Amino acid sequence: MIHDPRYRHLRLRALIGVAAGIVAGILFANWRIGLTAAIIAAIADTVYRARTVSSIPAWRRASAAERRTEVQLKKLERTGFRTLHARAIPGSEAQIDHLVVGPTGVYAVDSEKWDKRLPVRVQSHRKLFHGPFNRKPRLDEARWEATQASQLISEALGREITIVPSLAIYGPPIPWRILNIREVDVFSGGLVRKWITKREKSLTTAEIDAIYRAAEQVLPPRYE
Repeated sequence: MIHDPRYRHLRLRALIGVAAGIVAGILFANWRIGLTAAIIAAIADTVYRARTVSSIPAWRRASAAERRTEVQLKKLERTGFRTLHARAIPGSEAQIDHLVVGPTGVYAVDSEKWDKRLPVRVQSHRKLFHGPFNRKPRLDEARWEATQASQLISEALGREITIVPSLAIYGPPIPWRILNIREVDVFSGGLVRKWITKREKSLTTAEIDAIYRAAEQVLPPRYE
């Protein structure tokens, strides 16, 4: 048990308490004060962890970028948009972070948190770089996810449904507003709502409901 990683926080808490007790005991030359300091330090660590550490396993929690996008998409509900979050592509490890269905169309949004210290640039509208890193694989993945989801929903409904893929990037400044790179719209995360709502209306309420229900069926939630 002592080496079990699940109890790492308990070992750390014990060390914090012991260290606080020793320091206080030496400073005040009183073991009772040292014991009190150890107890207070352990309680403080417990309270801190309770406030800052979620009880939900990390692999089941949305990333900070996904949560920021969710907040924006929540505001679209009043205008007829519906959203599914963290939907898996069957038979793969891929997922669409946010599938949005609304009056202006159907969108697959993947939220990315990149190192803000590295610049973002594009070459010939075909290559996306974050610092020295070529993000072509991420673009190809986003496009593939949208294509797979489009095929599944189209088969379920018996008519073609087009899904627009995108990368919403948080962290570094994006030196353009919205740019289509390798058939994927790339933009700063703060523009998600504008990117979706500034298009012409193309779907009725009945069509939105039908597409949303089909997406629920063919794209299972990543985390139950």
